[in-house]
Amino acid sequence: MAQGRQSTLGKFLGKQQNGTKPKAQSTLAFNGKSNKKKTDATKPEDDDVDMTNGNDTNGHAAEASGDDSASKKHSRSPVEDEEDDSDDQPVVKRKRTTAPAARTAKASPKASPKVEKKNSESPVPTSTATKKSSSPVEEEDVSEEEEHSDSEGEKPEVKKKQAAKVQVALKSTGKDPYPDWKAGDPVPYAALCTTFSLVELTTKRLQIIAYCSAFLQQVLRLTPNDLLPTVMLMLNKLAADYAGIELGIGESLIMKAIGESSGRSLAVIKEDHRKIGDLGLVAAKSKSKQGQMFKPKALTVRGVHQGLLEIAKMEGHGSQDQKVRAINKLMASADVSSASKAVDINKDKGGASEAKFLVRFLEGKLRLGLAEKTVIVGLAQAVLAKGEAALKEVYSELPSYEVIIPAMLEHGIMKLHDSCKLQPGIHYVAPQAEKEYPAAESTLVKDPKSFKGLASIFSRNSEDLSKKYPDILEKLNTWIKPTTTSFVLDCETVAWDPQNKKVLPFQQLMTRKRKDVKTSDVTVKAFEPVEGEFAFAQYGDATDIDQIQTLLDDSVKASCEGLMVKMLDTEESGYEPSKRSRNWLKVKKDYLQGIGDSLDLVVLGAYYGKGKRTSWYGAFLLAVYNPDTQVFETVCNIGTGFSEQLLEELHSELSEIVIDKPTSDYSHSTTKNDQPDVWFKAKYVWEVKTADLTLSPRYRAAIEEMGAGKGISLRFPRFIKKRDDKKPEQATSAEQIKEMYQNQESVSKDAKTGIDDDFEY
Repeated sequence: MAQGRQSTLGKFLGKQQNGTKPKAQSTLAFNGKSNKKKTDATKPEDDDVDMTNGNDTNGHAAEASGDDSASKKHSRSPVEDEEDDSDDQPVVKRKRTTAPAARTAKASPKASPKVEKKNSESPVPTSTATKKSSSPVEEEDVSEEEEHSDSEGEKPEVKKKQAAKVQVALKSTGKDPYPDWKAGDPVPYAALCTTFSLVELTTKRLQIIAYCSAFLQQVLRLTPNDLLPTVMLMLNKLAADYAGIELGIGESLIMKAIGESSGRSLAVIKEDHRKIGDLGLVAAKSKSKQGQMFKPKALTVRGVHQGLLEIAKMEGHGSQDQKVRAINKLMASADVSSASKAVDINKDKGGASEAKFLVRFLEGKLRLGLAEKTVIVGLAQAVLAKGEAALKEVYSELPSYEVIIPAMLEHGIMKLHDSCKLQPGIHYVAPQAEKEYPAAESTLVKDPKSFKGLASIFSRNSEDLSKKYPDILEKLNTWIKPTTTSFVLDCETVAWDPQNKKVLPFQQLMTRKRKDVKTSDVTVKAFEPVEGEFAFAQYGDATDIDQIQTLLDDSVKASCEGLMVKMLDTEESGYEPSKRSRNWLKVKKDYLQGIGDSLDLVVLGAYYGKGKRTSWYGAFLLAVYNPDTQVFETVCNIGTGFSEQLLEELHSELSEIVIDKPTSDYSHSTTKNDQPDVWFKAKYVWEVKTADLTLSPRYRAAIEEMGAGKGISLRFPRFIKKRDDKKPEQATSAEQIKEMYQNQESVSKDAKTGIDDDFEY
């Protein structure tokens, strides 16, 4: 079996444009081994659905088994991160005969190793049509076809057909999620909370999309002017990321507001929180016990959005009290239709309580498993099913719903791209290319109509870095022609050693002072070269594995992180926004040793130190992030790679975010001996290396996918550096670590599940 993620690189070197059979290719592997196995092309079968991959110029399509393995039933297909720079393989689409029960189990030569393994192990299922269910929705269980519908290369009409099937099932129940309100009236907040509750009770992606699409269709039909605030609240946002608007409300402030709005003491609220662990449910419980003399006006989506926006803008002396009063005003109007009625917080996860979701929004986490791309798909289907691809492309270039939604309402979704294009000041999700530099991804923007005619520089998270890198902006005018008045430039900002003329480690760039910086210490990799200031990103052409190996070695010697390997001279070589592809693959220097890649993990807890480390935290509990469930899943304890100076710094930094107990979006062993001494708010991301991956009942990373009550854990983890440029939600995902585990030679060679190991740091 091909080794790890390099298995698909044969496609770069062996694909023929004339449709002839390619030569046998070895895969890119750095352990001295290569895969020389040949397979014959399978004979295509009649399809009831055209599953041709739009990116495959040779028209090859892979086949897969009718259903996934048993463990697949416990998870839905992963939703890609908004800034997807992972090396995940795209899902291989399968062909299907007209009889679902007679699906083939063969795989074409281009099927990925992961799919081939599933084909060999998964039995051919019986037709789902023979199943009986008490609910039409349950009857439409997510099959492999539906699970794989998340593939970016699949045609829109295929997704449309699958989603329509779920929509029909929902409508066949004879019940609307929320009854129609009067046309032209504001959208009731209760209608949005009803949709949230339905989403919270399922893990099936197509069903979630159907709920979102049905509700957004209702909004478009009755109150189209409320579409923008509705979408923003569904995304758990108040404004676009680049606007920098955040609520900034702490847990203690929220508990104070819950107590004051419900007439319960703060001590009682804290005790409920200790027992329940979810402030949203505490609010729902408190609200149900509150009596009201006068019935307030019901909450609306626009009113909630505007109220929260005003709270976010409150600052200065006395702003904390102002925020509490504003929250009290919103809480007083929550759940007016069910006032004084008891709420069973153990039933349906608290139901469609407005107070519950209002408080969760204040916390910054709805905990619904509702990913942003899922909302995009639901919005596109609500407007026009075929517009999904158009909306994704537009959003990848202009991530601003404030611009997109009004333009969509005015011009229609199919003409969206004509009115929504790249704009200076609005950061887009940029592709990664050429050498992998230890750099901060940056976007330089100059526009005479924006920023008072001055240039600005943004991070990958749309943060304005102009004050952090004044040296770049100071030199900017020397790099551009006098006739150039505006531009948007994607680049990599690196720390530069002017004496040795080499790239310095990434950490030196992230920890540099914001003042008194030397203009020669930072170099931007971009277009017009100016030695020591502005330089080309290095590249090279290769036709075989040895040449790629040489380029990788040169990259490592130049203090870079690896290569971006691209297919050239075909229709597939271009960068396509918001679309994962095997045509661009990242090859990092870490593939030369150990597990093959570093991991970016979130710090959740710590253990008190012993001996020399008595004064600080001696070890830490780390986790991966599961974007499907929006849960942090623990993966290891780490105590190696820290200097005494760093431990002292980390103790001071982490002590500011200590929390009493793990929040409901933390998943860790419940065994008493496995608990850390201190829990932290999920805020910091660290880069970690490991010798290999194993299974352990103590940790929860990808535990549902692996089965047997054991999650993936790290053996011999070692701290590398802090990743201040990453948010917790941008950490290594559960799906990524599962693939890394399965791609280990010790696991893939014998098709075994690996060795159980509870070895710690």
